[in-house]
Amino acid sequence: MGLSELDILARIRALLPGGATLTDDCGALPAVNPGETLLVTTDVMEEGTHFRMDWHPPRQLGRKVLAVNLSDLDASGARPLGVTLTLALPPELDSAWLQAFLEGLAEGLRESQIPVLGGDTVGRSQGIGLGMTAFGAARRWLRRDGLQIGDRIFVDQPLGASLRGLKKLQAGHRWDGARPDADLAAHLDPRPRLGLGVRLAELPEVHACLDLSDGLSRDLRNLAQASKVSIRVDARLGADALYGGEDYTRCFGSSLDKQSLESRLGLPLLEVGEVLEIGASPVLLYDGSSVRPLDDLSHEHFPV
Repeated sequence: MGLSELDILARIRALLPGGATLTDDCGALPAVNPGETLLVTTDVMEEGTHFRMDWHPPRQLGRKVLAVNLSDLDASGARPLGVTLTLALPPELDSAWLQAFLEGLAEGLRESQIPVLGGDTVGRSQGIGLGMTAFGAARRWLRRDGLQIGDRIFVDQPLGASLRGLKKLQAGHRWDGARPDADLAAHLDPRPRLGLGVRLAELPEVHACLDLSDGLSRDLRNLAQASKVSIRVDARLGADALYGGEDYTRCFGSSLDKQSLESRLGLPLLEVGEVLEIGASPVLLYDGSSVRPLDDLSHEHFPV
């Protein structure tokens, strides 16, 4: 790579908002307002597991590592306060790759108007590791355990595009900025509707929410088990929507109907399920005439 730790830190300070805080051992969290709860989330993205150098352009990857963290905060009803960044880099890394990655990250930070509060860099023998911790403040913390029987489950964006993008990458397609592909963009450079979670938290009829990252078959299970209910999902959604991950939509339960929610929020929603009393399975697939347990075929973080 030909870069020292001091050189890497200098690039970070030059590009990232709040990068000057990296001159000390600790960074200070911005104060939260009275009545707010301080929330924190963290994600690690490992080369070979979460991204590939020949698939993911560095600029888009810089945006993505930020987006996936801010999406978690937003789904909890939190406004972002700042992030910390950890880079684990191999010696052969091209300095141009690092520069493009930091430029993409800086672009996302400027759009979100949040600073880098601190972080760390470390060398390793091979592969890239990207770690980020994001902090936010919520006036009402939207948790996973608040679903009520009779609630409807909604998402704010179409499902399955990221999985279709992954399949295209596996088939040999690559990102072309001059001719962008919507499915590839959904996988490589996701754009969650940040700010919607805060608005959802303002509606008392919205009872639970999470960030849809592992796919409906896993994330509906998480909601159902946390709330001690079962969720019936419509089979007509299709396999890509049911099993695909990394859509990064808000997935939430509400006692309001679709029309009322769309009127209040001013955007279209997709209804994906209904909350039932707890049954034999957390998630049930309804095909129009019968129900059966929905298998969890989402991404496995610890494959056997």
